[in-house]
Amino acid sequence: MKNEKKKNRVFEVELSVPFHDLDPLHIVWHGNYLKYFDIARFGLFKNAGIDLYAYYQKTGYLFPVIKTSTKYIIPLKYGDTFRCRATVLEAGIKIVTDFVIRRVDSDEICARGRGEQVALKPPDMEMEFEIPMDIRLALGF
Repeated sequence: MKNEKKKNRVFEVELSVPFHDLDPLHIVWHGNYLKYFDIARFGLFKNAGIDLYAYYQKTGYLFPVIKTSTKYIIPLKYGDTFRCRATVLEAGIKIVTDFVIRRVDSDEICARGRGEQVALKPPDMEMEFEIPMDIRLALGF
């Protein structure tokens, strides 16, 4: 059972760089890496049985991203196929997710990132002291 819980902590998605993600230097614009991270993060949540919009409608909880960081290592270019891997490291007080983007053809790491989310409940929008138990359990914590 313990290994089954841990499987929900990691998700990987394969994507290709579209032309509209490029900047004037013909490499992926830096802000699009956050989009790739989000695609992997939402895939991870879906894989764990979590639909954040439905969860909000049911419980009123929101899970905003409060902090991000990205290290750009090798730029992605038009047509590059890459994998973005999301790994949940923590889901107690906040949800901490690490990201790694690798080119499929060479397995080179192109970027690393991290995001942090907290639980908020409107209308006060005050941060909760912990992530709700059902979300923690779904993520393997």
